[in-house]
Amino acid sequence: MPVPVPRQRPVPAVENDQGRAMSAPDGSLSGPQPGPLSDTPSGSRSGAPSGSRSDLPSGTPSASVANEPSGPSGPSRSNAPSRPSTTVAGPTGPGRTAAGPTGPGGPVRGTTAPAEAATSLTLLVIEDDPASALSVPEMLDSTGKPIRIRTARNLTEAERLLTDDVHCILLDLTLPAPGRSDDSSDELATLKHVLRLAPRHAVLALTGSDDTEGGAEAVRVGAQDYLLREELDSRLLSRAIRYAVERKRSETAERRLTESRLRAQENARLERGLLPTPLLEGSSLRFAARYRPGRSRALLGGDFYDTVRTPDGTVHAMIGDVCGHGPDEAALGVELRIAWRALTLAGLCGDELLSTLQQVLEHERDNDEIFATLCTVDIAPDGRRAGLCLAGHPSPLIARPGHPAELLPYENGGPALGLLPQARWPRTQVELGPAWSLMLYTDGLIEGRVGDTGERLGQEGMVDLVRRHLGEGLRGEELIGATVREVRNLNGGELTDDVAVLLLDRDS
Repeated sequence: MPVPVPRQRPVPAVENDQGRAMSAPDGSLSGPQPGPLSDTPSGSRSGAPSGSRSDLPSGTPSASVANEPSGPSGPSRSNAPSRPSTTVAGPTGPGRTAAGPTGPGGPVRGTTAPAEAATSLTLLVIEDDPASALSVPEMLDSTGKPIRIRTARNLTEAERLLTDDVHCILLDLTLPAPGRSDDSSDELATLKHVLRLAPRHAVLALTGSDDTEGGAEAVRVGAQDYLLREELDSRLLSRAIRYAVERKRSETAERRLTESRLRAQENARLERGLLPTPLLEGSSLRFAARYRPGRSRALLGGDFYDTVRTPDGTVHAMIGDVCGHGPDEAALGVELRIAWRALTLAGLCGDELLSTLQQVLEHERDNDEIFATLCTVDIAPDGRRAGLCLAGHPSPLIARPGHPAELLPYENGGPALGLLPQARWPRTQVELGPAWSLMLYTDGLIEGRVGDTGERLGQEGMVDLVRRHLGEGLRGEELIGATVREVRNLNGGELTDDVAVLLLDRDS
């Protein structure tokens, strides 16, 4: 039915010439000290060397232990050749492993390295270091390419440099947050601001060895890991970057999977509302139905139907269509279907029933332009007669032995629900006969195109289609399935509108 009426900031990074930090034989980092840099290969950023590495005796508290097993007295560091093992990025402690993920549930043991990234990584360093106390060492990614470094002195500059090619952020926790006074009680305000600014990026928190609790709290707030300024070296930092990026990707994938499952559960609940189980116990009528949403990859649309048998033996069938075919229309369709079932079981029929449904629609719709078409049929207990009400909806098709399939009378139909405040819907009495098939459908079945002509199939084309399939001996589910498939094939692909078909059969 016709319906009435990741942000990117392509700011180029500023390239500045700067010397590459070199690794001295004693393990310390050195290099020239030029001005600030925006985007250079790792190792280009320099400053006064700090946090040089040296051998520590076994048992000495350390913030970064690599490739050495822990002894009874705690982790130790040596110059043993690198080999796969459990390592620590950040302060050591029981159970902390291999720059592994941490979080509210505590440290994770036995973490192994993720698959190596296939592309070069870019690191954005956010720190205010006038004395050049922080020097980011030269780092290589898993492919041997230098990890590119961008530097921001404040959060305003960081926002400008935070483009989509940045993979990880190294944040100095001592950097003041915008508008934060020095005596502010929230020491992680800067980190929280960055997490809001870059929800899709991995974040590493940088702190001093005297503030390991702050680093752990940063992880609990949302950082992927934390590092100690005094222990910063190329091997530790490059590994921490790769692990943080992979952790963030894993978290993002897990969140999307959870969201997908929640959407599927919501859709399943909504689908049960739109596509109910017919209440036909005690009736000799056979029931079949088919539902196909018009949107690509959609599960639900605005079409709805229902069938119930009341205690007096009358079988009531209904099919409807809310204008549009999105989740809001689907939800409104569920409300109308449930209201129809409740009112029908309460004894309402014909004009009284449709007038009440219009009141429900008027109270539940988002705006006055929303309307719904509806077709109701109440079949007498003997199955030979029926009452028909049309509210702007296509007339049902009836097929009887010895007679060609045809449409039921539609001259006395009323307007769609929600269009006219004081509308009336007359009930037309029709004769069905001893044996028949009655097909109710929404206009998605007749509004498809026919080949390259651009013409609509229309009701006449749909009737001819059904007649041919009936002549081939198709009945019930087979008849509906063949009809919907041929309509789709004639259209040259998926139909733009939702399609719902309901079929009731009675043998003589």
